[in-house]
Amino acid sequence: MSLSSHLQELKKKHHHLSTAVEEMQRSPGVDDLHVAELKKQKLRLKEEITRLSTQPH
Repeated sequence: MSLSSHLQELKKKHHHLSTAVEEMQRSPGVDDLHVAELKKQKLRLKEEITRLSTQPH
């Protein structure tokens, strides 16, 4: 898998997590621990995207 396709895949996963978090937060009786875990996953993806985007090619 090339770097650009890997970055695209990471960005897609980040977007899906963002959507899931937003939907969960609008729902009554949301599980705060689950939302927090999704946010952590989202942050790890963002950090990985940034790291890969800024490294010399």
